[in-house]
Amino acid sequence: MARIPPDPRYLVRRQRIGQRIREARLHADLSQQDIVTRTGMDRSAYQDIEHGRTSPMLDNLLRIADAIGVPLADLVREEQPPLRREQQGLPSDPPAPTSP
Repeated sequence: MARIPPDPRYLVRRQRIGQRIREARLHADLSQQDIVTRTGMDRSAYQDIEHGRTSPMLDNLLRIADAIGVPLADLVREEQPPLRREQQGLPSDPPAPTSP
């Protein structure tokens, strides 16, 4: 079975998530070993997530967020608001019908 090449957009997101995890961990004054101990994760697996080398599974993200003491949303939020339909190249929504 042929392997599908990774989408560059997901690579960037994965790296941002890892960066947010690292920033939150440092802000909480925790070491990587603290997180590994609290989550039960393998140290190299955690390092791969923090460095953006691998996509974290949801269970691991939840464990990491709990270990750091931050909401999961803080680790995975998008930095920019979603694009409007026109910005995505889609037709804008039709105007609402007016009453006679």
